[in-house]
Amino acid sequence: MTDAVLGKLRRIEGQARGITQMYQEGRSCLEIVQQIAATRSALSGVAKDLLTDESVRCANSKSGKEKLEKTLKRLFEIA
Repeated sequence: MTDAVLGKLRRIEGQARGITQMYQEGRSCLEIVQQIAATRSALSGVAKDLLTDESVRCANSKSGKEKLEKTLKRLFEIA
C-alpha cells in the first residue's frame, strides 16, 4: 500500500466522522447527502488506485499474465 493511498483512506475516515457529526448536530439532509456523495466518490477513487496497483504488481510478477488474469477476474467480481 502506498503512502498516497493511506493518506486518502485517512481523509475518507475523517469525512465519515464528519458525516456522523453532521447527523448528530441535525444538519440538513442535503448537506449530509452531499458529504456522503463526496465520500463515496473518494472511496471509488481509492478502489481504482488499488486496482491499478494490484494489476501492475501482478503483471510484474513471475507468473505474469496468468496471475494477472485471475486477479482481474476476482477484482471485477468484487467491484
